[in-house]
Amino acid sequence: MSTQVKPRIRIPATAAKGELIEIKTLMSHAMETGQRKDAAGKTIPRKIINKFTAAFNGKTFFEADWHPAISANPYQSFYFKAQESGEFTFTWKDDDGSVYTATSNLTVG
Repeated sequence: MSTQVKPRIRIPATAAKGELIEIKTLMSHAMETGQRKDAAGKTIPRKIINKFTAAFNGKTFFEADWHPAISANPYQSFYFKAQESGEFTFTWKDDDGSVYTATSNLTVG
């Protein structure tokens, strides 16, 4: 199993003012629940992403708390009403304190 964590986002590069755009995120992550055992019979430690946050121009507009029932490679989609140009910042927080981020720009015109 790959241990590389990779965030992916899909956002339109441009939008009309007031347009509702769909944002799609996918995180390549095993989301280990801490309930499985390895080949030697030892419990594999829990390691899940427990918090997802989306911000636009530094202001948070979407948050989700994730729990062990979330599948591996979690996918999250939601909508955003484009009012101005700026930068999206997406943040995923892991049980072990790791923080993963991705950014994308939106031009409103």
